[in-house]
Amino acid sequence: MQFVQNGPDIPDALLQAHEEGRVVFFCGAGISRPAGLPGFEELVEKIYKIVGEHRNPIEDRAFQHRQLDATLDILEHRLRGGRSAMRMRKALAEALKPNLEQKGATQTHAALLQLARSRKGVTRLVTTNFDRIFEHVIAKWKANIPTFPAPLLPIPKNSRWNGLVYLHGLLPPDESDESLLSRLVVTSGDFGLAYLAERWAARFVSDLLKNYVVCFVGYTINDPILRYMMDALAADRALGEITPQAYSFGECPSGHETRETEEWEAKGVIPILYEVSADRRDHSALHKTLQAWAETYRDGVQGKERIVTDSAMALPTASTKQDDFVGRMLWALSDKSGRPAQRFAELEPVPSLDWLDALSKYRYYHADLPRFQVPVGTEPSATRAFSLLHRPAPYDKAAWMTLVTGIGLAHHWDDVMYQMARWLTRHLDDPKLLLWLAEQGGKLDGQFIQTIESKLDELANLERDDKADELARISNAAPRAIPRPMMRTLWRLFLSGRIKTQWQEFGIYQWQQRFQRDGLTFAVRMDLRSLLTPTLKLNRPFTWGAEAPEHGEPEDLRRSISWTLELAGTDVHSFLPDLEGSAPWQAALPSLATDFQQLLRDALDLMHELGEADEHEDPSLWHVPSLCSPRPRFRFNTWITLVELVRDAWLAVLKDDPPRARQTALSWFAEPFPIFKRLGLFAATREGINLPVEWLNCLLADQSRYLWAGETKSETLLLLEHKGNTLSDGQREQIEASILSGPPQDLFHSGVDPDEVTRATDWLIWERLASLARSCSIGETAQARLNSLTASHPSWQLATDTSNEATPPGMGSGWDEFKSLQKVDHAPRTRHELVAWLKRDEPREPFETDDWHTDDWGEVCSTRMFVSSAALCDLAHEGLWPAVRWQIALSKWRDGKLISRSWRLISRLVEIMPAKELAELTPDLSLWLEAAAQVLEQREDVFLDLCRRILEQPYPAVGDTDQSFIINHPIGRIVQALLNYWFRRPFSDNDGLPDDVGPLLTQVCTTPSDPYRAGRGILALHLITLFRVAPAWTQQHLLPLFNWSNPAEARALWGGFLWSPRHYRPLLVAFKARFLEAAHHYDELGDRAEMYAALLTYAALDRADTFTARELYDAFSSLPLAGLQASVSTLVRAQDASGEQREASWKNRIAPFWHDVWPKSHDRTSKEISEQLARLAIIAQGEFPAAVQELQDWFAPQRYPFIIIHLLRKSGLCDRFPQDAIQLLSAIIDEHSQLPEDLAECLKSIVQAWPEARHDTRYQRLDEYLHRKPGL
Repeated sequence: MQFVQNGPDIPDALLQAHEEGRVVFFCGAGISRPAGLPGFEELVEKIYKIVGEHRNPIEDRAFQHRQLDATLDILEHRLRGGRSAMRMRKALAEALKPNLEQKGATQTHAALLQLARSRKGVTRLVTTNFDRIFEHVIAKWKANIPTFPAPLLPIPKNSRWNGLVYLHGLLPPDESDESLLSRLVVTSGDFGLAYLAERWAARFVSDLLKNYVVCFVGYTINDPILRYMMDALAADRALGEITPQAYSFGECPSGHETRETEEWEAKGVIPILYEVSADRRDHSALHKTLQAWAETYRDGVQGKERIVTDSAMALPTASTKQDDFVGRMLWALSDKSGRPAQRFAELEPVPSLDWLDALSKYRYYHADLPRFQVPVGTEPSATRAFSLLHRPAPYDKAAWMTLVTGIGLAHHWDDVMYQMARWLTRHLDDPKLLLWLAEQGGKLDGQFIQTIESKLDELANLERDDKADELARISNAAPRAIPRPMMRTLWRLFLSGRIKTQWQEFGIYQWQQRFQRDGLTFAVRMDLRSLLTPTLKLNRPFTWGAEAPEHGEPEDLRRSISWTLELAGTDVHSFLPDLEGSAPWQAALPSLATDFQQLLRDALDLMHELGEADEHEDPSLWHVPSLCSPRPRFRFNTWITLVELVRDAWLAVLKDDPPRARQTALSWFAEPFPIFKRLGLFAATREGINLPVEWLNCLLADQSRYLWAGETKSETLLLLEHKGNTLSDGQREQIEASILSGPPQDLFHSGVDPDEVTRATDWLIWERLASLARSCSIGETAQARLNSLTASHPSWQLATDTSNEATPPGMGSGWDEFKSLQKVDHAPRTRHELVAWLKRDEPREPFETDDWHTDDWGEVCSTRMFVSSAALCDLAHEGLWPAVRWQIALSKWRDGKLISRSWRLISRLVEIMPAKELAELTPDLSLWLEAAAQVLEQREDVFLDLCRRILEQPYPAVGDTDQSFIINHPIGRIVQALLNYWFRRPFSDNDGLPDDVGPLLTQVCTTPSDPYRAGRGILALHLITLFRVAPAWTQQHLLPLFNWSNPAEARALWGGFLWSPRHYRPLLVAFKARFLEAAHHYDELGDRAEMYAALLTYAALDRADTFTARELYDAFSSLPLAGLQASVSTLVRAQDASGEQREASWKNRIAPFWHDVWPKSHDRTSKEISEQLARLAIIAQGEFPAAVQELQDWFAPQRYPFIIIHLLRKSGLCDRFPQDAIQLLSAIIDEHSQLPEDLAECLKSIVQAWPEARHDTRYQRLDEYLHRKPGL
C-alpha cells in the first residue's frame, strides 16, 4: 500500500507483521541525509579532507572497488600514531556532526522511533549509524528508551530486548572520549573482529533475522554494511534455517524497476522500491512515506479511519500506480477492530457502490491470511485467492467440519464484514447491488439476511410513523438507501431464497436416478418439489441507443435490471421427454397433481407480485399457444414446464379417477389467473368429462371477458368447435347472443383506426360463429350474420391449428389479445436462407412488430453469431445495410460474453459502412464500441477510425446538458470508449496522452459544438487522472472550459468533475480562479452543488499556500444558504473523522477556518446551520469550551433538538464542562422546543458537576421547560 502519492508500495504482509509487533527496522546512513550527514562513500571522502590526506594508490584501488571499510582501515594504519592516535576516528566524528536546524533533519528518526514502538510500549530498533540524532529525538521527547551501543548488545528476543541498538557503536557526546571512539565498527579490521573473530555482531544479526521480520531502511543495494547482513542471512539459510522474509526500502530510477527487483531478490530480500531522480539525490518519497506511516501507526485505528474519510468519496477507478488510494482504503478497512469499516459504512454522503468491485476483487493470497487472523500453513497455495468480502474465516468464527450437527454451519462474521454489510444496506434501492449479489451466487449469508431485514424494518417503521424528516436525512446522505416498492419486492424474494442461484448440489439428473431406483417416495417427491419451485433469475438488461433512465420513472427499474421466472432446478424442462414414455412416471403423475397445481399457482403469484400477471392477464399464452400442443413454443421459459405437468397429471387423473378430475377442473374455473381458466376450458374439451354449464358460465361471466380474451382464445375456439353440440338450445342461444353483441370496446387499444376496429370486430364475431357452426346448427340470426360476413370476406378461413390463429390488429387494453397471439416469424438458421429472409421488409423500430407478426432475429444474433454476421456481410456487399437489423444485432453483440467475438467478426465490416447508414446507427455503434474498448486485442486502427467517424458525425444542436445526456450521448460514449481503451495500458504521471488517443481527445475539446459537450463532460469526470498524466494538455485544452463565461459549457464540465471529486491540491492550484468563481454559480451546479461546497470546505481546511484567507472568505460569502449548510455539514464530518485527534483538529483546522474564512453576517445562518454548528461544538470534545465560545452567536433555538441533546449526553461533556454545556443547551432550547428524555440526564449531570447551576437562570429556565412538558 502507498501512504503518499508517488511513494513506495509497502507490501501488505509487512504492514501486517508490523501491526503484530514482529518487525524490526534496521537503519542505515540514508535516514540521516535530511540532517546533512553523508553516506558511507561521502563519509570516507570527508574524512580524507578533514585529516588533510589524499588516497594513495592502494587506498584508491580499494575505494574504487567500493571497499570503503578497507580504505579506512589502510588509512588509519598509515596515519601518524596509527589507531592509537585516533586521528581518523576523530575526523569521522567531525564529519558526522548533523545540522539539526535543517528542515526535516530529525523527522525520519522520529518516525522510525514511533514505528519501532510496539502497541505494548516496547521499542526495538537497530541502526548501524554512529551519529546521535536518535539520542537528540529521545531527549527532546523525554522518552525512556534504553540504548545499547556495541559491543554491549541485548539478545534479540521479545522477552529480553527493549531499546535502541547501535550495532556498530555510537559517537560519544564528547569527542575526547577515545574509548567509545575505539569501539566504533568502521574499518575492515573492526568488521572482521565483530563478525568473524569475536562474532558478537554476527550472532546478534543472525538471531535478529531468525526472530523478527527485518526491514532495512537507508541502505543502497551495494552498501558494504548491507553486504555483511546478507552474508549472515545466506549462511543461516544454507544451514537449513527457516528465517522470516526480510524487506528493504530501495531507491530506483524510473524505468529500472525490473532490474532493481531482481538484484534485491537475488540477495534474499523483497525490495520496496521508491523512485529517485537520475542523480539519486531526491529521497523525499522514502522520508515522506516513513513519516506518514508513523503518523498513521501512532494514531492507531484513528489513522486508518482518516484514510477511509480521505478516500471514500472518490471513484476507485481513479486510483493509479502513483496514487493507489484503493490499496490504502483496503488496508484500512481490513483492520480487525472494524472501526475504519464502520467509518466507511456510516460516512455521509455514503460511499459509492462503485467501491463494490474493488472490495470484492480477489487480490489476497496465502501470505495475506494473518491479516485476517487466519493461521498460515507451511504449504502456500498459489490458487486460493480471496477478497475482503469473500475470505477464509479465523478459527473462532469458522464452521466446524463434521458429519452431523444440530446447528447451522455458517461462518460467523467479524466486525469488518458486519460493517461492509451495513454499508451495502445503504444502497438497497440500487439494482446494481441485487445484480452483484445474484452474480456472486445469489445465496445470502444468514447474518446478511438479518442485516437487510433489520434495515427494511427500520425504514418501514419510519414510513409508518410518518418520520419524514428522518427519511429525508437518510435519503440525503444515501440517495439509494430507501428502496422503491418494486425493489422491496425483489429484496423480499432475495431474502426468502426465491432468487435463482448459480450452483446446485442436487439436480434433475440425480433426481431421475433416485426416482428410477426408489420410486415416488416421500423424499423423492419433496426433492422434485424443490427442483420445480419458481424462482427469479436476475439479469443485466439491454438498453437502446442513447436511452437514459430517469430515476423515478416507472420503467426506470427495468432499464437497470431485468428478471425472468425460472424453476429452481437447472434443465428441469429437459427431463420430460425422457419420462413421458415411462410407466413409473405415468403411474406417479396422479399423486403429483396437487403438488404441480400448487407450484403453478406459486409461479403466477410470484408474477403477480412483480406486476406481470393478474386476474385478466398472464404470459402463458405467449409460451403455450394451445394446451393441446404437446410442447410449448419456447423452452427457455422453464416455468412453463409446470403448465405441462399440471395438464399431464390431470389427464392421468382423468384416466384413473374421473370424479376427482372433474373436481379439479371445477377448481380451476375458480382460480384467478387466465392460465387456470384455460386449463378448465381445456378440461371441458376432453372426452369422458361433461362440463357444459361450467365452461359456458366461464365464457359469459364478467361481460363475456373470456369469450373474447386473447389469453383463452385457443381453448374457446376448440370448445365451440367440438363441444357446441353438448349445449342445450337455451345455452346455445345465450352464447350466440353474446357473440352477436361483439367484443367490448375497451378490448381495443385507444387510438386505433375505427375502420380497423370494425374489421377486427367482424373477424372476431365471424371466427366464433364459424367455430360454433362446425359442431351444431346455429340460430337463424346467427347464421345470417355468419353468411353476411363470409360473403364480405371470402378469404377468411378457420385455421386447422388453433394455436396459430391470426389475431386482428389493435387488440389490447385490458386483455391484450393481440400481444399474446402474435405470430413469430422464425428466421432461418442457414446463411443463404437468412440473407433472403433479411431482404424482406424490416420493422420500423427495434422489436417493433406489425399488427400480426414478430420475429426472432435477435435470438439468431445471440445464438448463431457467425451465421448472422455473415448474412449481414453478404447484404453489405450488395449495398444493403438494414438499419433495424443492425440495431438489434449490435445490442446483442455488445453483451460481455459476445463482444470479443463480435469485434473479430464484424469490425472490418463496420469500418466500411457507408456514411448514411453509420449516421443512423451511431447510438448503437457507440455503445458497441464502448464495450469493445475494454476487451479488444486486435485491429486498434479500426477501433480508432470508427471512433473518429462517430465523432465527426453531424449532430443536432442541444441546449443545456444534464448528466444523463453526457453519459448517454454517442459522443460521450465514444470518449468513454477511448478512455477505456487507453486505461487498459499502464501509465504514469507526466506520461502525456498516448499518440493514438490524444488527437481525438483534443478534437473533442477544441470542437465548438454543443453535442461535443457530452465528451468534454466525460473528460471532466476523469479530470484528476488527465491532469496527472498530461498536465500541460489538460491546462491548455480542458481547464479553460470550466470558465463561466459559457454557462452551459461550464455546467456540463463542473457536473462531470463533481460527480466524483477529490481534493487534489496541484489541480486546485492550476485552476484556482475558476474553482473559486464556481462559488458564484452554486445554484447552477444542480444536484452536484453540495459536492462543490464539500470540496471547497476541504480546500479551505487544508489551504496551505494555495489560497489566501481573503480569497476563501469571498468564495464562501458568495454561497447561498444551501451551500453554507452543505459546507458546515462537511465541517462536522471532517471533525468527526478526526477520531482521537479532535481537539487538535479543532485548534489547527476548524477554529482558524471559522475565524478567517466563514462569513459572519447575521443573514448568513439558518436553523439547519445552527444545528450542525451545535454538533460541531460537541464533537470538539476537549475543545468544547472554546468551540462554544467561538460559535455561541450562531446557535439558535431548535424545534426538535433531539439529536443535539442526545449527542451531548453521550459525550460526557456535561460532567467535564457543565457551564459550557448549560450555555449550549440554553441557546438551542426555548419554550417551543420538543424536549427529549436526554435533557433530564444532561441537567442532572450538570448539577452534579456544578452544584451552583441550580441558581443559574439558564438552568432554572431549562428545568422549568422540562417539568412543564413531562413525558417529552
